Amino acid sequence: MASADFGHELSCSICLDVYTEPVSLRCGHNFCQGCIVTALDVQETSGVYSCPECRETFQDRPVLERNENLSNIVDNFTAMQQEKPEVLCTFCVDAPVPAVKTCQQCETSMCDKHLTAHNKSVDHVLVEPTSSLISKKCSIHKKLLEYYCTEDSTCLCVSCCLVGTHKGHQVELLEEASKKRKEGLRHELKKMAPKRGRNEERIQSLQDHKRKVQEKAADKKKRVTALFENIRRLLEVHEMKVLNEITRQEEQISQSVSVCIQHLETQGEELSRKMARIEKMCNMSDPITVLQDPESDTADQDMEEPSFSDLDDFLILLVLQKSINELIFQIKSQTVCSLPKKTDLILDAKTAHDFLKLSNDFKTAVESDRRHHRPYSRKRFMRVPQVMSCESFSSGRHYWEVVVSDDGDWDVGVSYPSIEREGKGSGLGDNNKSWSFRRYEGEHSASHDHLHKSLNPQSPCRRLGIYLDYEAGRLSFYQLDNPISHLHTFTATFTEPLHAAFYLDDKAWVKILP
Repeated sequence: MASADFGHELSCSICLDVYTEPVSLRCGHNFCQGCIVTALDVQETSGVYSCPECRETFQDRPVLERNENLSNIVDNFTAMQQEKPEVLCTFCVDAPVPAVKTCQQCETSMCDKHLTAHNKSVDHVLVEPTSSLISKKCSIHKKLLEYYCTEDSTCLCVSCCLVGTHKGHQVELLEEASKKRKEGLRHELKKMAPKRGRNEERIQSLQDHKRKVQEKAADKKKRVTALFENIRRLLEVHEMKVLNEITRQEEQISQSVSVCIQHLETQGEELSRKMARIEKMCNMSDPITVLQDPESDTADQDMEEPSFSDLDDFLILLVLQKSINELIFQIKSQTVCSLPKKTDLILDAKTAHDFLKLSNDFKTAVESDRRHHRPYSRKRFMRVPQVMSCESFSSGRHYWEVVVSDDGDWDVGVSYPSIEREGKGSGLGDNNKSWSFRRYEGEHSASHDHLHKSLNPQSPCRRLGIYLDYEAGRLSFYQLDNPISHLHTFTATFTEPLHAAFYLDDKAWVKILP
């Protein structure tokens, strides 16, 4: 391909110049980073993003991926295009003319005219025009390099072959050695081509995976945002229910009190009228008028002491509790995905090592100094202080939580029932029949089949969540202390039922949470 054509292939379709920091869109087209960022900024006002090349549209602003391979090609092309220093003909002194060849023996560069004359007189080695012939000559004897020493992998002159350290070595003509080297390089090139292809496929696969993860994350964010918006709406609805009940009681009591106040005010007015008449009668001097007054003998009735109810706190609590229960039910029914129900586990005493103490509810195990002399069982761990759960899992998704001690050594994991009970390799994670998250001498690791991957939790591990998806072959450990975080995930093809299993040493303990 001509240089101009190749340069066209390396040109940005926006600025029409050679790529500067090339980046790729999801559709596969490449642009200068500055060019495409400017184009996307302009499109942002309309809210619709598209590729300037193929016009493919994107729902969100596309993520720009730096194209490392294309960037390297552009750098190499730019370096090749840099102007090389021009080599002039040695003999054209008056009017400098560019040289077309350089003679290694004569150490001169010649134009077409002087090269014709040179070729008629001598038969020397000609090379592309160059101003430096030092690399073409022996640094010791100052003679042309014509041979190659296969023993020392170095170029030699005639004198190097006859005398010195290379005397008697196997040598070849430079052309022959170069031909063999090129054949070897072509052979290596053939082997590298499939590797490069596989590498590019792997890169493409990883880019596809990254894109899928980004799309999945964006979808999850939208779902979670919608869920919490709905939760906020439901909270407002149920908040209004409780507030309405309080307002109803307040209005009912207020109305009752208002009626009573009105009645008392009426009684007060009547009393005031009677008191005024009585005072008037008391001031009269005519006894007949005083004695014959019809209202003077009317007995005044005592006012009833009103009784009022208070807010019904219990009824308000009932309405609040019902609203909370309804809210929880509505949230659960609208949640996109839910955790599997917690698996209720109990420890199997028939598997417990003699130096493990089990609680009465078989939820807690503690490593102790006292032997418990349990009856013999083929299921019992005899060599290492371990215990397994009674329950086993051969399908489905399961989840359980445990609390572990701050000190001592412990393993939390799962095991096949066929794990050894007496041999050296019976410890959790020390064989191909068990998987565990381990604390040993203060360090944490994930262990399986004698392989231990060191882990560095963000905070001390006290409460752990274990998630098992049997069909998917996934076993994950989570730290439930703040912050909640993922610790490690094993992937395997499970071939037997799995039991929860625990290793305890140096006074360590574990408790299965109900």
